[in-house]
Amino acid sequence: MKAGNLLVRIVSVWGLLIVLVLLVALFSALRPETFPTAFTFTSLANNRSIYALAALAVMIPMTANHFDLSVAGVIGLSQILTIGLQTQEGMPWWAACLVVLVIGGLVGLVNGWLVIRVGISSFIATLGTGSILLGALQWYTEGRQVVGAMSPTFIALASRIPGTPIPLALVYVLVLALLLWIVFEYTPIGRYLYVIGDNPRAAELNGIAEARYVTLAFVASGLVAAVAGIVLQAQLRVGQSTVGQEFLLPAFSGALLGATCIKPGRTNVFGTLIAVAVLAVTVAGLNQLGAPFFVEPLFNGLMLTVAVGLSVTAARRRNRIATEK
Repeated sequence: MKAGNLLVRIVSVWGLLIVLVLLVALFSALRPETFPTAFTFTSLANNRSIYALAALAVMIPMTANHFDLSVAGVIGLSQILTIGLQTQEGMPWWAACLVVLVIGGLVGLVNGWLVIRVGISSFIATLGTGSILLGALQWYTEGRQVVGAMSPTFIALASRIPGTPIPLALVYVLVLALLLWIVFEYTPIGRYLYVIGDNPRAAELNGIAEARYVTLAFVASGLVAAVAGIVLQAQLRVGQSTVGQEFLLPAFSGALLGATCIKPGRTNVFGTLIAVAVLAVTVAGLNQLGAPFFVEPLFNGLMLTVAVGLSVTAARRRNRIATEK
């Protein structure tokens, strides 16, 4: 019985990581000449780092049981303004990045105000702000690309670690993930957000200022999304008026699927990264096997549905175990 319980716990905690290892082994066996290569690793790490940053941005307010659908809009507007402020307004690259970060934080502040002070559902409030950002993006670009010469120093933000195939974008993800992990595991802010997400009434009775911490979560989400937009522009080197919305579904899939491992039933940093890796490896493997172009959105939608079901089930199981104790 004890061995059975141990096996169940191992699968529930590390199951997604086991799936990741099995997927890598499977696609490596099916495509040994292309999949297990440095080129595939670099391509995945570079491209999917933006998805990882978006998933981490979504995850932060999700710990307090709130949803931020404006993340995609912040990413889209940030990548446009990062190049626009440099090439059209003549700003140095660091000033353009600073302005973008401030805008990302302000969007999060507005989201927090709408949710906490006005009392609008986070789903509706952030859907509205995200749509406003999309409109602002289209107004600024007039539906066209933004092009121009940018600072080599800025472009180097999306380069690789010298002498290695490791892109700097992956380093940004890992550093941010480590910082968020420390916040959620070892600081009162992280613990308070989890309490608010689990039981807002208990948080209120314990004197936790829900308004303050939920607003901080939205601000942090906006900042992380702005960082994602900056890194994305360093990769693209051209402002795309249509970029942004494609990150929303994979971000939520990653954050929700990540709640099924490491800390089952609770959104967490490293579970989110593992989930993003599973999604990335699966899509890359299927593409190398010749899957049609529409497989990725179909797969992301399916995984989002599965992730919601699994995370809800895991949360119920965790609550039942806590009640029994």
